[in-house]
Amino acid sequence: MSIISMHKVTFIGMTGDRDRLLPDLQKMGCVQIIPLASGNAAISDTAATAGAREALKFLHTYPRRRRQVLNKEQFDAVEVEKRTLEVRNRLHDLKDERDFLIKRIQSMRPWGEFVLPPLEEMGNLRLWFYVVPHKELPKIKVSAPIWEIIRRDGRFYYVIVVSEEEPLAMPVPRVHLGYKTRHELEARLDDVELAIEDAQAERAYLTRWHDLFSRDLNFLEDRAVCQSTAAQVYSNDTAFALQGWAPTESLSALEDYSKQQALYFTSEAVGQEDNPPTLLRNPSWLSAGEDLVTFYMTPSYQTWDPSAIIFVSFVFFFAMILADAGYGAVLGLGLMLMWRKMGRSSSGRRFRPLLLSVVVASLGVGALFGSYFGVTPHEGSLLGRFHVLELSDTNRMMLISVVIGIFHIVLANVMNAYRYEHWQDRLSSVGWISIICGGFALGISSTLTLAGLQELGIALMAIGALLVVWFTAPRARPFARLLHGLEGLTRLSGALGDVLSYLRLFALGLGSASLAIEFNHMALGVYEGYPGIGLLFALLILVLGHGINLALGITGGVIHGLRLNVIEFFNWGLKEEGTLYKPFKQSEDNLWNR
Repeated sequence: MSIISMHKVTFIGMTGDRDRLLPDLQKMGCVQIIPLASGNAAISDTAATAGAREALKFLHTYPRRRRQVLNKEQFDAVEVEKRTLEVRNRLHDLKDERDFLIKRIQSMRPWGEFVLPPLEEMGNLRLWFYVVPHKELPKIKVSAPIWEIIRRDGRFYYVIVVSEEEPLAMPVPRVHLGYKTRHELEARLDDVELAIEDAQAERAYLTRWHDLFSRDLNFLEDRAVCQSTAAQVYSNDTAFALQGWAPTESLSALEDYSKQQALYFTSEAVGQEDNPPTLLRNPSWLSAGEDLVTFYMTPSYQTWDPSAIIFVSFVFFFAMILADAGYGAVLGLGLMLMWRKMGRSSSGRRFRPLLLSVVVASLGVGALFGSYFGVTPHEGSLLGRFHVLELSDTNRMMLISVVIGIFHIVLANVMNAYRYEHWQDRLSSVGWISIICGGFALGISSTLTLAGLQELGIALMAIGALLVVWFTAPRARPFARLLHGLEGLTRLSGALGDVLSYLRLFALGLGSASLAIEFNHMALGVYEGYPGIGLLFALLILVLGHGINLALGITGGVIHGLRLNVIEFFNWGLKEEGTLYKPFKQSEDNLWNR
């Protein structure tokens, strides 16, 4: 549960060795390339690898695939990719042209067959074509001095206006017919249709390579990435230089490789001016927490890894918002059905522990609330013994939500303070911890009769305010230090708002439980009011009602469970954003091989 230490590595060698180094580094998969060549920093790896995948998709979606070639000796993956993309682009252009021709011919049909005379023969007068609704015809008489109705139907007049310039005050936009005759357009349409048939036939022929091509997809993508990366390496006629970021644990393997290949290699620790990428590493059961974090932002290399905290808090927040053990059981059943299928992909295996934790937490929190599809068990029953919290107890639930918010934000400040090496940098976060805890103590002092609680709260807030004012910018000059401190103290209202934002846990949980109860009452009313047939409608209300409520609960749990982490929590504990570590490596197994 940490951010892995990085080093900047540099390879220097003869230009002829570059093409050997890049594939080897790609196999090792531990170096993120730093662009050195001018103008290549913005090269996108995804753009470089899109060709092979698009070509395979083009072949895969053809409905009638030819018999597959199995002999690899007859197969050239690069040539098949090139031809497939050429056919795809040609077919795309031809279809666009066909659509344009059909539309243009349809626009010309009401005007009949005609050939426009040369402009010189018209005395520099031009013909402007308009399709005018019947009610707009009087406006034509005002807007155009010379005009003629060519044709009419039940809705429109087809009007030609003769003028050197396009009339400006016409009631409708003009119709664009172009300079070619309808006969020429229809002849071109026939040619395009034949060309489309030829392109489709060529596409059908290329589908015989589909299976072999899908197996070589990774090779093609790796080759494209390698070509893209080569453009980011500085090189001239004699030598090349490659620079990148690598985890400290990979340095020995890189150094051994450079000695074997007679390349110059050096590594250096991260400097103050450097901005290395962030590599998060957690146990496999916590790895989904990394995805929850990077969904919103990537922590800076100089900060800390919040994956474990986000994992646990998201699970707990989701369970509080769902607030029903019956819904948790439905999620558990769905997870059981999807468990093996999720195990077939790396992303699925990463998310299985998270989803399992969500199910367990939802069952546990729902049991504490005593809600099973909106039904509360009897007090003497086994399930009733776990029922210790009432969502309808507004004061208690609001207090619990506020306590959770305070704990979450205090934890964020604790982690933010812990990451600094110097004690002065930590005291600003300590001050906010003191202010938040003091404010809570002051707030509950009116309801709890504990001696000195009010005085303790005031003292904590005063001490915290002094720490914030003096240590928000500890290395600035005294006057600037005081100004920065006072500016930092303006976050007080934000702190109050962030704490109160956790009331959504209670509000959404109460809303979910109330909806479940109401759907049960509706179903019971229908059943009792219409004996016999009422049972069918009651079951329909229960299924649809609880289905909708479950969907709303899942949506609210994901959105607000993430929001409390990535907005309120990150606001206090993770302020600097970094870039995600993306090493230059070979592609993983693609979806076509599964």
